[in-house]
Amino acid sequence: MGAQLRVYKRRIRSVSATKKITKAMEMIAASRVVKAQRKVAASTPYATELTRAVTAVGTGSNTKHPLTTEAENPTRAAILLLTSDRGLAGAFNSNAIKAAEQLTERLEREGKQVDAYIVGRRGVAHYNFRERKVAESWTGFTDEPSYADAKKVAAPLIEAIEKDTAEGGVDELHIVYTEFVSMMTQTALDARLLPLRLEEVAEETKSEGEILPLYDFEPSAEDVLDALLPRYVESRIYNALLQSAASKHAATRRAMKSATDNAGELINTLSRLANAARQAEITQEISEIVGGASALADATAGSDR
Repeated sequence: MGAQLRVYKRRIRSVSATKKITKAMEMIAASRVVKAQRKVAASTPYATELTRAVTAVGTGSNTKHPLTTEAENPTRAAILLLTSDRGLAGAFNSNAIKAAEQLTERLEREGKQVDAYIVGRRGVAHYNFRERKVAESWTGFTDEPSYADAKKVAAPLIEAIEKDTAEGGVDELHIVYTEFVSMMTQTALDARLLPLRLEEVAEETKSEGEILPLYDFEPSAEDVLDALLPRYVESRIYNALLQSAASKHAATRRAMKSATDNAGELINTLSRLANAARQAEITQEISEIVGGASALADATAGSDR
């Protein structure tokens, strides 16, 4: 019984140490998710208004531009997948990767070749393990992305969309990321960044009761679209990076809280088992003492006779 009691105590110490770690990680994630939420709230209006500006230029002119004009027979598409550098976030990364794989299958069924661009070590490791080709990848900034990181990610994508497919360019640009809905809900989704679907944006604007004004473009609508293209892609990618970071921190906080609660329950279970083992050990010792005293009393009574 003594050996069993030592095993329980050792396991309790081990689980208690793990509980302290998960509790600390939960508190860190909780503090980071608040900062990430603020950044998301600050960047979303800018990305939305820039999208509306691009829509106004696209609907107000007949200029053919990669930003607003779809290819007649698209043959190649690029997918930007946003994951995290670290794990311990529940199903955060697996949901995003699953959404990217579903989008890839759908595009391939449409007869398009897909180029993968990945942000985050988890996504890169997933593709490398399965020996899938990755056009370009970025790591090291997923927890706290900056606008400079978004520009770095957007540069090769803008270059690819501006190239002809025969020269290695793409006809479409899609992004897969995790949208931050609330502290308890984060949704992996995909969106097409380029070409911009003017009809959908116009319909959203109409449903909000707003009317796009008429514009005069100087020097030309094409020059305006050329200037807006990098800013539009960068702002959308930056907002998606912030959404993904906030979602990751929320998922980590939830996962670490669950781990902390489970550790507490395990400690309670082990404590009950340890108490039972200790009680059994004490009972056995008492039984041995009583048995020894009884045997000694019987021996003494026999010698007196």
